[in-house]
Amino acid sequence: MALKIRLARAGSNKRPYYHIVVADVRSPRDGRFIEQLGSWNPMLPRDAERVKLNEERIKHWLDNGALPTDRVLRFLDQAGLAKRPERQNPKKGEPGKKAQERIAAAKQAEEEAKAAAAEAEAAVAEAPAEEAPSEEAAG
Repeated sequence: MALKIRLARAGSNKRPYYHIVVADVRSPRDGRFIEQLGSWNPMLPRDAERVKLNEERIKHWLDNGALPTDRVLRFLDQAGLAKRPERQNPKKGEPGKKAQERIAAAKQAEEEAKAAAAEAEAAVAEAPAEEAPSEEAAG
């Protein structure tokens, strides 16, 4: 039987409260579980005690092969019960494929506009300047 230490949602609409439970992976999120190991109240301020853990029982279940989910592993790492591996995703901050295409098209249009402006300036510089009528002829 594969076991997970995961969150089971409780609380009312827009007032979440989570129980940290150990459950079979096949059971539903808020359904049957084996044992409750703690709780998490995300509505409390960050400096309050938002996460409560039964450390002894969590160690027992970790030793028996239960795997924590990502969010629970964060809590266990903060409590010093498990080590959460550092993740590196260098492409996370990059724009998507379509956005990159739009950026490339905008750069290309900008370069073409600069080239057209440079050509226009060169054409103006090469054209002979119209001679101003001389003052003697005007007078």
